Amino acid sequence: MNFPTKYAEILDRIAQIDPIKYGETRNYLAGAVTYLSPYISRGVISTKMVLEAMLAKGYHLEDMESFVKELAWRDYFQRLGQVRNLALDLKFTQADVEHREIPSAVVNAQTGIQGIDHAIETLYKHGYMHNHMRMYTAAVATNIGKSHWLLPSKWMYYHLLDGDWASNRCSWQWVCGANSNKKYVANQENINRFAGTQQNGTFLDTPYESLPPKKIPKALMETCEIQLETLLPTAEKIQVNGSLPTFVYNPYNLDPTWHREEVGNRILLLDPVFFKEHPVSPNVLQFILELGKNIENLQLFVGSFKELTETHSLGEIFFKEHPLNEGYAGTEDPRDWISEEITGYFPSFFAYWKVLNKELLQKQLHA
Repeated sequence: MNFPTKYAEILDRIAQIDPIKYGETRNYLAGAVTYLSPYISRGVISTKMVLEAMLAKGYHLEDMESFVKELAWRDYFQRLGQVRNLALDLKFTQADVEHREIPSAVVNAQTGIQGIDHAIETLYKHGYMHNHMRMYTAAVATNIGKSHWLLPSKWMYYHLLDGDWASNRCSWQWVCGANSNKKYVANQENINRFAGTQQNGTFLDTPYESLPPKKIPKALMETCEIQLETLLPTAEKIQVNGSLPTFVYNPYNLDPTWHREEVGNRILLLDPVFFKEHPVSPNVLQFILELGKNIENLQLFVGSFKELTETHSLGEIFFKEHPLNEGYAGTEDPRDWISEEITGYFPSFFAYWKVLNKELLQKQLHA
């Protein structure tokens, strides 16, 4: 498993996608997943760009609905992040919480569930975890281990190359019942099926009627408060031309095509305050810096947006919209959505999908 950072290699990965096979096998650990999530999360490419690439190859929306839905889920969570505080329970107070820590067995990849433990080890090594494995891991931490979702979600985000703030937090809330009408659980038989394991005798080797358990299994009883810190690089001295526009990039906007034809100052902003609230691992930070190399003449600034503008005479400033852009000012460009028109709060993905699907089918009809 590898995640190339050169833009040409990322485009080649898009070209190799088979959205039909993806829909048929995506739930399996060995399925035909795209491995595009780190690039979408970091703003190198967009959901719209990927969808248009599949349509250009001749695929029809009806035939690749499962694939399109997964792209739409990402946009939906991002839209939620624009209008809701994702640090709070979205719909319901998470029920049956016994602590706000994280099971030590999860952190140490020693839950005793082979599929989950392997997925956690893969997360630590490669910065990636299959989506189905994320659901299993979240269910074990919250619904079986009875942790509040917030700290475990930060732990997973810390290690993910595709650490998408909105998708990660909303998904954890969906699993634990804070963003859905029931808790998500999976038993050992289900995990064996999709992870390719043949394990039995675990605390999940039980009928669904017994899940979630009333008591925390012994393997998950020990908990810990983990300390997550970002080791930012030493601040560099940057050179700017105040007569030129300044394009501000950040970990959620690393698009090498953004204003590419314009001459200007290009600055990657790493804000210590942002990373204190949303810490990432050294592997994730290195991945971000490597992706930045696709942007010609990109300079690194470690500090806040305010510090950048106070210490340098900047002309017109451009940046891309994101709810976590603390204190940004200037010309705000929109992100590249599948639909620019569908905005605001939708109480469920399916309410959002109903409107989006109708719009996409109409566009396909008139194409």
